[in-house]
Amino acid sequence: MQTFMNQNFLLETATAQTLYHDFAKNMPIIDYHCHVNPSEIAQNRTFETITQVWLGGDHYKWRMIRSNGTDERLITGKDSTDYEKFMAFATAWPKAIGNPLYHWTHLELQRYFECHLTLSPATAEEIWHLCNQKLQEDGLSVRGMIAKSNVTAIATTDDPIDSLVHHAAIAKDTSFATKVVPSFRPDKAINLEKPEFASYIASLGQASGIAITSLDDVLAALCNRIDYFDSMGCKAADHGLDFVPFHVDATLNTASIFQKALQGSRLTAQEIESYKTAMMVYLGKEYHKRGWVMQLHYGAIRNTNSLMFQQLGADTGFDAISTRECSQNIANLLNALATESTLPKTVLYSLNPNDDAMLSAMIGCFQSGEIAGKIQHGSAWWFNDTKTGMEQQLISLASRGVLGNFIGMLTDSRSFLSYTRHEYFRRILCNVIGGWVEKGAYPSDMAMLGKMVQDISYHNTKRYFGF
Repeated sequence: MQTFMNQNFLLETATAQTLYHDFAKNMPIIDYHCHVNPSEIAQNRTFETITQVWLGGDHYKWRMIRSNGTDERLITGKDSTDYEKFMAFATAWPKAIGNPLYHWTHLELQRYFECHLTLSPATAEEIWHLCNQKLQEDGLSVRGMIAKSNVTAIATTDDPIDSLVHHAAIAKDTSFATKVVPSFRPDKAINLEKPEFASYIASLGQASGIAITSLDDVLAALCNRIDYFDSMGCKAADHGLDFVPFHVDATLNTASIFQKALQGSRLTAQEIESYKTAMMVYLGKEYHKRGWVMQLHYGAIRNTNSLMFQQLGADTGFDAISTRECSQNIANLLNALATESTLPKTVLYSLNPNDDAMLSAMIGCFQSGEIAGKIQHGSAWWFNDTKTGMEQQLISLASRGVLGNFIGMLTDSRSFLSYTRHEYFRRILCNVIGGWVEKGAYPSDMAMLGKMVQDISYHNTKRYFGF
């Protein structure tokens, strides 16, 4: 029996162990999609307690603690202490066997705090004091964590109206080596069915300096902000979609639909989807002009618990997986751009793991000579970034596409300790490939295999996004 999470954790064969330790382990990290706060990087925030860095804003962990029957005040409540929240976390954790959070948590303890204890009520007090003491050292400020993780570039997720003042401050600071760039997230300008749409459009007008009274004004304002983001080093746009829209109806006028939304008039489902389709096509063309990557994250049912949404707001752990089918829409959207030679580099992520085979097949329909792997089946996302989910995505992509061109892992996280997810992914990647080799399904050419895992871990991402 192996000891818990030893150096060969998840590496089941000698080939896997060699691939990880000799090739993948020490590769730098490019975190090309995350939700960390750039102001905390600019200010080089320090944390007083492990609760602040571990549990603050991490709805992955909040869900798990809730599943242990814990009162909400001990999870997100303002009237409970950091220590109480930490103890609620430690009480729940021994039961989380099989969940990747259990592994991530212990990787974080090992890599950042040099702590090899397993978290439980019996060890919680010792871990609490050890981690809090370590957090006072220079090496565990926000920038210290980034440097310790060997992160060379970070792409945050930013609204078009954001001033990007913190990105500007980071770029001017020559003492910090990691490149931090914004990513363009225009969801609020597309979701015209939302009650806050009109007020957001007014804010977009203020940010761009364009008085918005028409659809043309919206497009001009978005282009204004795209150009600004581009000047700040932006490499990608990201869209968080409930489903990928595509509805074209000559009888519907997009400009008129926009006016109805601005006035708060009731819209039909066809009108909503028609507007979103027009916006996605327009923006895709703009991304292509600038060489940006278009990322499409779809398949979430958001804010399912209306009572908790009213209390805590969005992104607090009450989202689920949608089974709504939109494969034809994806094909139609990509095709609409491809027929005009304006399809940007595109990464497709579905929250539904049943879409893996479809996406792995879909991307092969729209590849081109511009760049290897122009259209990507994105890494296992959110509820799928488990060992099983990562393996399924890798096997699906390999069996229907070209795994060697894959751009690998991202954190999709708000935590500066989440870079251990790259280690988790790299171990799984090496184990999958190593298993194939040892079964005689792939040649044991370590130079070729080593280059492949290094490319997937780092080089492909650097090439694809242009970092």
